[in-house]
Amino acid sequence: MSLRAVLRAAASLPRCTPSLLMPPPPACAPRCPMATLNQMHRQGRSAPPPRQPGATLGRPQLKAVVLKNLIRKPKKPNSANRRCVRVRLSTGREAVAFVPGEGHNLQEHHVVLVQGGRTQDLPGVKLTVVRGKHDCAHVQPKK
Repeated sequence: MSLRAVLRAAASLPRCTPSLLMPPPPACAPRCPMATLNQMHRQGRSAPPPRQPGATLGRPQLKAVVLKNLIRKPKKPNSANRRCVRVRLSTGREAVAFVPGEGHNLQEHHVVLVQGGRTQDLPGVKLTVVRGKHDCAHVQPKK
């Protein structure tokens, strides 16, 4: 066999790269090794992340102005028409608040007091209107 035929045969063979020659690392080997007990004892626990403020930004209640009356439908399996209002909080944020009880007198530009309190079956509604404060009337007793 001539030298040219040997070189041609060698060129057709797959090339071996160093990555093919090295075996793959075991699946259980982490990229950064775990801390030893001594290291964890010396460094101590990491500080937990700071708690995010809720819908009322850490205050118990906020004054708000009604922008719009809304009727929301709850998530499955519940079925109803929940009365909600879109409000502008005294902090400048806009949010949706749930109006508890049967019937309400709220209209646009009414001033209400809202408190934190999520309505479980209404997605995104994290505030509740306080009845009997400012322009929101008490719930009327059934006759």
